[in-house]
Amino acid sequence: MIKAMELQATRCLCVVAMLLVAGLAGMETAHGAGECGRAPVDQVALKLAPCAAATQDPRAAVPPACCAQVRAIGRNPKCLCAVMLSGTARKAGVKPAVAMTIPKRCAIANCPVGYKCGPYTLP
Repeated sequence: MIKAMELQATRCLCVVAMLLVAGLAGMETAHGAGECGRAPVDQVALKLAPCAAATQDPRAAVPPACCAQVRAIGRNPKCLCAVMLSGTARKAGVKPAVAMTIPKRCAIANCPVGYKCGPYTLP
């Protein structure tokens, strides 16, 4: 039981460390306005942490916290697209084809259906 708790704590620390490194790496590129304004794409991607399971399994429930973040970021479709295809998302195991379904799964009104995001299209 104690070893299992230690293993879980170690995993949590590793994830936090990866997120910090990704956030710091993204801060280096924040010189001008990009897809997400002045915020680096990789930094914005960290806000989608509640979406982790939903970006890997199309049948996974999408948590309300995920929908709220997607709704906020999705006000700028270019930003949402850049975030879902970012290096941070890729390193986190995000499956872009599945991630593109989240706005629809969250029933977000005014979602830009048919928006091209790299090789993917928002359903």
